[in-house]
Amino acid sequence: MSRLTRREFGKVVGAGGASVIAVSGLPTFAIAQRTPKVVIIGGGAGGATVAHYVKDARNIDVTLIEANSTYSSSFFSNLYIGGIRSLESLDHGYARLRNHQIKVVHDRATDVDAVGKTVRTQGGTSFSYDRLVLSPGIDIKYDSVPGYSREAAALFPHAYNTDRAQKQLLKRQLEAMPDGGVVLMVTPNVPFRCPPAPYERACMIAHYLKTRKPRSKLVILDPKKAFSKQPVFTEAFDKYYKDIIELNLSTEIDDFTVVRLDGKAREVETKAGRRVRFDVANIIPQQRAGEIAVRAGCAEKDWCPVNPENFLSRNVKDVYVLGDASIAAEMPKSAFSANSQAKAVAADILAELAGKERFPVRYHNTCWSLLAPDDAVKVGATYAPKDGKLDPSGSFVSQKGEDAGLRKQNYAESTGWYENIIADMFAATPSSRSKG
Repeated sequence: MSRLTRREFGKVVGAGGASVIAVSGLPTFAIAQRTPKVVIIGGGAGGATVAHYVKDARNIDVTLIEANSTYSSSFFSNLYIGGIRSLESLDHGYARLRNHQIKVVHDRATDVDAVGKTVRTQGGTSFSYDRLVLSPGIDIKYDSVPGYSREAAALFPHAYNTDRAQKQLLKRQLEAMPDGGVVLMVTPNVPFRCPPAPYERACMIAHYLKTRKPRSKLVILDPKKAFSKQPVFTEAFDKYYKDIIELNLSTEIDDFTVVRLDGKAREVETKAGRRVRFDVANIIPQQRAGEIAVRAGCAEKDWCPVNPENFLSRNVKDVYVLGDASIAAEMPKSAFSANSQAKAVAADILAELAGKERFPVRYHNTCWSLLAPDDAVKVGATYAPKDGKLDPSGSFVSQKGEDAGLRKQNYAESTGWYENIIADMFAATPSSRSKG
């Protein structure tokens, strides 16, 4: 077996998602005198990236199945809720992927035949594959909050996936709420997508209230005892939003897990017996891997175990699962993580189809959170496979009391990353955005 050269491999996984990487010059492949087929389900930070990098091998048949014709990013959506970014700035189309001769199918994948190697869609079409990549993101476990449901989400939005309407609904409810109203946020227990996201959202909601409805209040009910980047978030709560945010973290005595939601009365009750009435509620329930990963047989309980060397499913042959749906140990569920994993998956597919040996991989993640205008914090690490898990190294996290200039630099860094990851996902340039 010949080896995938370091140069070839580095072009695919070299920058860990922090910048746009060209992969032209990768070898072309043929299998048994026919074009190999790669089917990818999910057109987000993981799936779109895999499609882009695999197709740049030129003679691979790549099909991307994504239900939505417009990708509305979850990352940076909190800034829209806070009035700092427009909803339209989160919207991206798939035209440039089509220009790369990727077959983009806007339909919902409903079933996977792992023996026959076919994917079935809601529209009744079947797609055969040699390799299947699942990057379906999360599904919401509505019943994890008693009284909540898919129907209740139309009144009390979670706004925690790529559903554009959910984000818009939460923002409009905040706009319609009278000054002096109460906003309730119910946060999930671990594991869930993007661990700092609920607390960045708390800052953004509080920023909106402070600048537009200063007599209002945000009450957070948290089933956890601690959360990601807690010191810098609580510092920001005190510094910017002291009279607006009320944080209720669970303790050995007080458990703020919500045990009852009364939508008609607009009231919740916690396990500790606390009752909170609200005007607007952002209910973020527990989550699990997207349904198609479950149907494919990749999931165990809520998430999908994978081999850390390449994110191949531990349960189903020739199927990769990456991003939020996978069990990546200490590597958090984030867009940066999915983008980094996608490049390793693409490299593994190319090596497999070329009959070349793989090199060891490293994955990267950084999560930025905006606390207030020009005040952003971050956390991150590098991850390498070790003893069947992903071992973190080079970890970093923002600290309390940092210089305002550094925090402003963090924010500029995060906006640059957003432009770059979108370009990387959709085969664009950082300054252009696909709307097709």
